[in-house]
Amino acid sequence: MKGVILHGGHGTRLRPLTHTGPKQLIPVANKPISQYVLEDLRNIGVKDVAFIIGGIMPEKVKDYYGDGSKFGVKVKYINQDKPAGIAHAVGLTQDFVGNSPFVVYLGDNLLKGGISDIAKEFNQKKYDAMVLLCKVEHPQQFGVAEFDKEGKLHRLVEKPKEPPSNFALTGIYFFTPMIFKMIKKLKPSWRGELEITEAIQLLLEEGYDVGYRIVEGWWKDTGTIDDILEANILVLDEMEAKQEAAVEGVCIQGRVSIGKNAQVKKGAMIRGPTVIGENAIIESEVYIGPYTSVGNGTDVKKGEIENSIIMENCIIDINTKIIDSVIGANSEIVTNQKGPKGHKLIVGENSKIVL
Repeated sequence: MKGVILHGGHGTRLRPLTHTGPKQLIPVANKPISQYVLEDLRNIGVKDVAFIIGGIMPEKVKDYYGDGSKFGVKVKYINQDKPAGIAHAVGLTQDFVGNSPFVVYLGDNLLKGGISDIAKEFNQKKYDAMVLLCKVEHPQQFGVAEFDKEGKLHRLVEKPKEPPSNFALTGIYFFTPMIFKMIKKLKPSWRGELEITEAIQLLLEEGYDVGYRIVEGWWKDTGTIDDILEANILVLDEMEAKQEAAVEGVCIQGRVSIGKNAQVKKGAMIRGPTVIGENAIIESEVYIGPYTSVGNGTDVKKGEIENSIIMENCIIDINTKIIDSVIGANSEIVTNQKGPKGHKLIVGENSKIVL
């Protein structure tokens, strides 16, 4: 089985973070979202993975993943020149896939527990395709499944005004090469895109066996800042404590992971679940609260941080509290006068803010 990770798009809902790089490289618990995807594919035995790149700074994807060897896979890059839809992106992989079954995984999706059991079912039942569904509160924002009286998958509708159910398509699909024949029959939708829901619908209409599995744990489509922060909470909630740096005289409560060569100075307080990256410095009297990720090389000199993502190589030196925030890499946030007790910040890379 081969793997396809969709890593394009412009991430407009995540600006300014996506002015300087792909949304899929935004870290959750100090790891890019798409790395969780790649590791999920690797863990089911996938050795060959194609990244569909385009949109914002695709070269950053190549810089991070390289040839895939450090992640235990072999990586190929395929360019999608314009955002023409998921089905269009999948169609670009036909030569890469060949005659193999394959998994398509949106690079900004996170799934609790991974896809191991789903992959086994797909292979054992020899489906022509298989989709993952999740019950959601606002199905009109997604592709939505409709079932017949026997509970079989009957129809898929893309972003319907009147959804036939509350079960949305997640960004994870299992296919055989038969899907390419369906994609070639498609015409652009009202959005100007080739819709993967329409390609799967053609499989259903032509009598192919399309299975489905309803996600039992959580699934996150990390398309907004709030989604990113919620994903950070979900991942940290399952994180095991791991301390790879010496810590003395520090108040640590709950599950806290501290990376190699990090320095947490005496008098600091860290309350988990929290992760402190490698070579990070947490100075005395700093408070790091629950559900916070501090990136590699970041120096927190002063202040309080809670429920936030601070990316790598930042400097935080404040007389106040940062809450519910995402701070881009290489940013500097300092205080020059006493301010209010809390600030909510969405800050892009290479920024400087004086509060």
